[in-house]
Amino acid sequence: MAAAHSNATEMSENRSWHSIHALLTDKPQRLALAGAPLVKESLTTCRYDLAPDTIRAALKRLSVYDLEAQIDLSDLRIQDFGNLPISDLTPANAFEPLATAVSKSRRQSDLTIVLGGHNGVTRPSVHGIGSLDSVGLLTLDAHFDLRDTDGGLNNGNPIQALLEDGMPGAHISQIGLAPFANTRKAHAKALQAGICVKTLSECFELGFVRLVVGELNRLADSCSTIYVDFDIDVIDRAQMPSAPGARVGGIPARDFFSAARTIAAHPKVHCVDLVEFDPGMDVHSTGALIAARWLAEILAGFSVRKI
Repeated sequence: MAAAHSNATEMSENRSWHSIHALLTDKPQRLALAGAPLVKESLTTCRYDLAPDTIRAALKRLSVYDLEAQIDLSDLRIQDFGNLPISDLTPANAFEPLATAVSKSRRQSDLTIVLGGHNGVTRPSVHGIGSLDSVGLLTLDAHFDLRDTDGGLNNGNPIQALLEDGMPGAHISQIGLAPFANTRKAHAKALQAGICVKTLSECFELGFVRLVVGELNRLADSCSTIYVDFDIDVIDRAQMPSAPGARVGGIPARDFFSAARTIAAHPKVHCVDLVEFDPGMDVHSTGALIAARWLAEILAGFSVRKI
């Protein structure tokens, strides 16, 4: 056996490795990350406010090397703005600070990653990246999020609120909508507004990633920038039990990861969010590791983006 060196800890990977977490910095970068721990007015009892820091911690368990694609992310850096102070705010009151933060990041970064928090973060973040008549919105979600707004803003109506704000329905694509998880009224609203609707069955029959690519291209034809909302409850509940809205029979996590990498490689995608992960329901860190792997896939996709 070779003699141990005095600097064995630095030389060996027995105790540590170069992790995704090590890529976070406070310096301006082409990639930016902000925690948006929005939890107020959730339709379910939850601890969504814990998600951003839980995901950051899980990044320490992921290396920077993808052996399948032979991509090494060591040279990437992500400016981490930390968590916005919105955990005690309602979605209505969190609008301005979140929209302002995303707008600032958009001006200095090519891609901003918003870690929710519940789905209420999507509306202000969309406003932050540009005028609604020029933004395309792609949602990967089991739900329409078209509940009425007469009772106030919550995590069940960000898409309805955006329509009321003036966003054209034709600029919205929703993929992964699940049976027995939505209402006839919401479906009718989507169709009347001109939203592109892709059901869970279509995802399995035509291919989830294939549908994502088609809608990215469609939105890119008419929009100058694209926002993608990754609602983690689109994943099958057996794989994502810490998403309160997840249903049995949802999208496999592997397809979710593939879609994330494909989306992040698209040059018109300037902001993405991950929402509806509740660490309070997590089992054996399954949800944390899925969310962290999602972020790694976003980085891998971005690393091959053609400017």
